[in-house]
Amino acid sequence: MRFLSQTLARVKPSPTIAITGRARELAAEGRDIISLSAGEPDFDTPAHIREAAKTAIDQGHTRYTAVDGIPELKRAICDKFARENGLDYSPAEVSVGTGGKQILYNALMATLNPGDEVIIPAPYWVSYPDMVLLAGGTPVIVPADMDSGYRITPQQLEAAITPNTKWLILNSPSNPTGAGYGEEHMRALTQVLLRHPQVWVLADDIYEHLVFDGFRFVTPAQVEPALKSRTLTMNGVSKAYAMTGWRIGYGAGPRELIGAMAKLQSQSTSNPCSVSQYAALAALQGPQDYVAESRAVFQRRRDLVVAGLNACPGIECPVPEGAFYVYPSIKALIGKTSAGGTPITDDEAFATALLDETGVAVVFGAAFGLSPHFRISYATADAVLDDACARIKGFCEGLR
Repeated sequence: MRFLSQTLARVKPSPTIAITGRARELAAEGRDIISLSAGEPDFDTPAHIREAAKTAIDQGHTRYTAVDGIPELKRAICDKFARENGLDYSPAEVSVGTGGKQILYNALMATLNPGDEVIIPAPYWVSYPDMVLLAGGTPVIVPADMDSGYRITPQQLEAAITPNTKWLILNSPSNPTGAGYGEEHMRALTQVLLRHPQVWVLADDIYEHLVFDGFRFVTPAQVEPALKSRTLTMNGVSKAYAMTGWRIGYGAGPRELIGAMAKLQSQSTSNPCSVSQYAALAALQGPQDYVAESRAVFQRRRDLVVAGLNACPGIECPVPEGAFYVYPSIKALIGKTSAGGTPITDDEAFATALLDETGVAVVFGAAFGLSPHFRISYATADAVLDDACARIKGFCEGLR
């Protein structure tokens, strides 16, 4: 339609949402579908958080709040950063949004001008490049393959930086790979950034608490305090506390940036849901037992899925450090034909045939900027994952 914005033409719908929607449609038609496409914990939100939300309703906390978060929640976020990350922030340096996605979007919209570049390591979360494009910036994709542990090197970062670079987006542990930057890897990147004072860091730490095998999470401003004045550290309650639908994310950074983000939010969504803010307050201030319990479950599921996929002919699946995703390679399967007659020309063809012929929904690697791979979210029951791996194995055994 000619009256639609030219800016809108620069972006595409989220592939993960599209695939999840397609799986739901097929299930509604009566198909036996296993959807492993959505990045969402399958647990209920912990009881004390749900109770806090009910109490907030009963106490009348159902009206507008300050545009970027109630004072109590901002203070709890400051306490969280001090307690867990050794970062000192004041409430004026904190922004609360409708999910972590809004924090990222606000930051990019508030800072990017035409010609500004944003470095994005690939594989990347599907929304990063499109948010940069919506904000008028230019995504600069830096690939990190399986041999590098899906981590970019300091040499790659140095080579990607130009006088036009404004941001580096760093997601650790990563969606879609689960790869994490430990202290040594992170420090190597921060040393590069110290040499380029025009480059800001957008740290997406949403999977901070989902790390395995003794991996120690670190965030850039924690590793190199000199970067704190040009870092936005983003986090949220969705993954750590099974609160995806509550839509609360937060970020901390320099006061001028936070003020600009609040200005933008005041003219878009205004405040996040008041009840959800009180639930998030309970999440951050209440008992943390759930975090450790869910981490143990996810590590067990990770091991189950990695073993199941590596038993499939032609699939190679590394062991991730965190999050709840695996990102296996299907390089050995490209050029084959499925039992149903579909040529496996690329990872999108693989994912389409897998869904059509076995009912297993996964996300193809091209959506994340690195092929030929696919992503599985193992945030579902063990029995479902066993079934899915068996179906995938059968599919691979049927390729010719």
